[in-house]
Amino acid sequence: MSARSRRALARSTRGARALFTMLGLLALASGVVGLLVGTEVLGTPRSYRPVLDPIAVDLLRGNLLLARAVAVLAGLLLLVLGLGWAVRSVRPERRPDLLLDAEEVTSLRVTSSALSDVLAADAEALPGVARARARLVGSEYSPALRLTLWLTDGADVRTVWRDLEESVLSRARSSLGVDELPTAIRLELDRSASTTRVS
Repeated sequence: MSARSRRALARSTRGARALFTMLGLLALASGVVGLLVGTEVLGTPRSYRPVLDPIAVDLLRGNLLLARAVAVLAGLLLLVLGLGWAVRSVRPERRPDLLLDAEEVTSLRVTSSALSDVLAADAEALPGVARARARLVGSEYSPALRLTLWLTDGADVRTVWRDLEESVLSRARSSLGVDELPTAIRLELDRSASTTRVS
């Protein structure tokens, strides 16, 4: 699966990946330093010293009020960052409206729900498709499409796939004026007893 197609599958995880990569690198660096100190690679006396340097401990004891204030502020900052991250993770996903033509006097904007309804109706008209659901995700400048098709019993998946690409998706790209529209397609049999997914 291409990187462009992955944008249609789920929310962007770029921020989470960057954060956890930095935390992982920090933890790895701390572990390597601890291993080097513990195995006495950095010298025998250093491995017997306390984790906090006595000079740093004396400095903290001398400025106890300032140290507590800094600790409280750091804790509050981490709390705010954590709450912000949680709110961003649970908020509803953006469904962008597309600006097709923008001029000084007039502009043409297509809402996400209208475009999704048209794409779903277009997909439902294909032979072998019982019903369809479409959802536009991403941003106004980089939209992606999630499409779920419920196939009738005995439908030819290859034919549905070919018709979907040649008619529905190609018309969507040409109508929106884009060269590519990353799309995640989920195919299911229209029966409650059996479900088939195709990635």
